[in-house]
Amino acid sequence: MVTRMSDASARPHPSIPDLLGAPDTAFSFEFFPPRDDASEAVLWDSIRRIERVHPSFISVTYGAGGSTRDRTVRITGRIEHETTLTTMAHLTCVGSSVAELRQIVGQYAGAGIRNILALRGDPAGGLGTEWTPHPEGLDHAEQLVDLIRGLGDFTVGVAAFPDKHPESGSLEDDAKVLIRKADAGAAFAITQMVTDVDAYLRLRDLVDGAGRTMPIVPGLMPVTAYGQLQRMTQLNGQPLAPDVVERLEALKDDKVAVREVGVQICTEHAQRLIGEGAPGIHFITMNRSTATLEVHQNLVG
Repeated sequence: MVTRMSDASARPHPSIPDLLGAPDTAFSFEFFPPRDDASEAVLWDSIRRIERVHPSFISVTYGAGGSTRDRTVRITGRIEHETTLTTMAHLTCVGSSVAELRQIVGQYAGAGIRNILALRGDPAGGLGTEWTPHPEGLDHAEQLVDLIRGLGDFTVGVAAFPDKHPESGSLEDDAKVLIRKADAGAAFAITQMVTDVDAYLRLRDLVDGAGRTMPIVPGLMPVTAYGQLQRMTQLNGQPLAPDVVERLEALKDDKVAVREVGVQICTEHAQRLIGEGAPGIHFITMNRSTATLEVHQNLVG
């Protein structure tokens, strides 16, 4: 028998699927847990700036194990209680038994969090190494979706990979995996960082063509320094659109110009995605709000 988490601490917010289904584009912002007190001060400054533009929701990424995981739970709960923001917590299978995952979900529930992004996570040894599940853990994101859904009244999102998951054989396979996540109870998806809008559209059309209407939100990041995209792709294994690389490469010796063009590229991609019917835009902030707020202002006027 599964014990369901109490809903008593939940603060009422519109659900993320409802926000994504609204006539206006949903804008969301992603942060990561700070590693020290100084970084936490920067994070809170960014969160307060973001709060002023009334985003649809914000999310906090998750580090498996140790203090990073603990900070994720604490920061997410603090945002939920001390701001007006709708908060989504990330959760991965990496390095955790089912019992530990249940405990973390319980901590989120106790903090009033009702939105969780369920991820398998990258191999513990990093990209390119073999994925090995915890001996008492889970092997796939859809299993984590099912676990979370069984523990309480949670809205669960999942990851999507327009440029193919590093371990996938084809985009068609990725679409099938995304559909399995929907079958397990996922209500929406957020993509890895998009640098090729056409790649996003191909994945969305494959899922739609299979008869699914799951909202798929593209993730975008304004580049503020040369080499930033390259570092990101090393972390997540996603390829970079050649035209984006070329535009930034031409300006690599001019820091101001790189930032300006990075914001411009992100704005252009967001405008096209919105025009193509994307239900929202999920900004990867790297815990600094200025560039993402510039793009947001370019979009809303």
